[in-house]
Amino acid sequence: GCIPTKALLKSAEQMAFLNEASKWGFGFEKLKFDFTNIIQRSRSIAEENSRGVDFLMKKNKVSVIRGTGTLTDPTTVAVNDIKGREFGRLTAKHIIIATGGHARMIPGVKFDGKRIITSKEALLLKKPPRSMMIIGAGSIGVEFGYLYHTFGTDIKLVEMMPHILPAADSEISKTLQRILKKKGITIFSGTRVESIKKVKTKVTAKLSDRKGSKNISADCCLVAIGVQGNIAGLGLEEIGVKLENSAITTDKFMRTNVAGIYAIGDVTGEPCLAHIASHEGIVCVDKIAGKKTPGMNYSNFPACTYCKPQVAGVGMTERQAEDKGYDIRVGKYPFTANGKARAIGETEGFVKVIFDSQYRELLGAHIIGPQATELIAEFGLAKTLECNDEEITHTIHAHPTLSEAMMEATLNVFQEAIHI
Repeated sequence: GCIPTKALLKSAEQMAFLNEASKWGFGFEKLKFDFTNIIQRSRSIAEENSRGVDFLMKKNKVSVIRGTGTLTDPTTVAVNDIKGREFGRLTAKHIIIATGGHARMIPGVKFDGKRIITSKEALLLKKPPRSMMIIGAGSIGVEFGYLYHTFGTDIKLVEMMPHILPAADSEISKTLQRILKKKGITIFSGTRVESIKKVKTKVTAKLSDRKGSKNISADCCLVAIGVQGNIAGLGLEEIGVKLENSAITTDKFMRTNVAGIYAIGDVTGEPCLAHIASHEGIVCVDKIAGKKTPGMNYSNFPACTYCKPQVAGVGMTERQAEDKGYDIRVGKYPFTANGKARAIGETEGFVKVIFDSQYRELLGAHIIGPQATELIAEFGLAKTLECNDEEITHTIHAHPTLSEAMMEATLNVFQEAIHI
């Protein structure tokens, strides 16, 4: 869902711009949108990407067999074609399991793909529903909430944890929660879902929090409580592959406990992110090929949410750094003080950096604001290179750019910021 959701979110961004066109000096009469065309654009982009991968397979002489596979022993996969007919058996010294994941289900709730849906169906709705409740306010729930709200859907967002985007830095999450509420999205945080059921043309959920219980209803319900690995029917238990919490257990080189069997991507569990899966694949194959590789480092990956304003983070949150016993220094810089942000009319949010005060090492960085998902790469590189604050601040950042806010936030760690 990575590419089609981003295509849809770009359409939402354009819609939001058109709705505020008057402040840019433009005017429209009877502004309309064609949601069918918006969905079709996203599908076309996804299909184009898929064709690109097919081309790369052919270019690199990779044989693709479409069907299902089951491990019969650590070196053999029994394959049936897409019609279920026996294709044969493939043998190899090394086998990589990359079967991905599917939407995690709520026990006792029956998905019908129409009124109670997952993110898969949310990508393909024929029109925006009048109202939608979303269970789970991680990146998937927040992105779809922002998307459909922009096209006029009344959104009710329900999150069990104290605030939305619970894996993000809490200050960032609370800021986004405030912004989304201001936009008109209803948010129930610190709230559990006791039951979900279909009633006539509505879906009703019973919620509970520390104040008591309440019922909410909507035309449809999107369940976005996470992803779990596709491990069923692969023959994993039969050959002794270790599983934990519906995921395959691996080491930093993506090796399972069974020699010759490897696993990458969502099937290995959290964090379920495409760029992590891709890097796991590179590490895994480098190890198989005998190349030098440091293995996976899960302490330094970017986590991104593509609503507006965007959210991105890398490394430790402020709470995590404190819990690990670091003596930290925190620097922040608001986009309201950034000239480029003012010029493009996107001043919501800020950059936040966390440094170890003893060695002045970057521990984590978090951004809420324009182009946060692009900007975060600089901090990712800085963390990989184990940069201190001076190495970041002595790097000249072009003016006017949003990236200046990253430099200023770093300067502000030790009260050296110039423009605030």
